[in-house]
Amino acid sequence: MKLEPLGDKIIIEAVKETSTSGFVMPDSMDKEKPQQGKVLAVGPGKTGDDGRVQPMHVKVGDLVVFRKYSPDEFKIDGVDYLILSESDVIALVK
Repeated sequence: MKLEPLGDKIIIEAVKETSTSGFVMPDSMDKEKPQQGKVLAVGPGKTGDDGRVQPMHVKVGDLVVFRKYSPDEFKIDGVDYLILSESDVIALVK
C-alpha cells in the first residue's frame, strides 16, 4: 500500500534514539523529549489564503526532530507510521 500525504502533512518512520556510546534509549527515559524520524513521504504543501501552495521545507529521506505528542500514529501491514504537519517539525538533523 502506498501512502500519499495531503497538504502540509508528512509521513515518517520513528527512529530509536541512541546514546553516544551506542545504547538504545528506552522510551521511559524522558517522556517530554522530542523524537526523531525519517521522512518517508511529503505532501505538496499548505495552501495559503491567496490560493498559492507554499513549498515544503522537508523532503523524503530527511531525518527530522519533532514534538513527541504531535504525530498521529497508525499501522499498515504491520508497520508503524507517524503523520504530522510540517509545523510540528522542530529541526532537520544534518
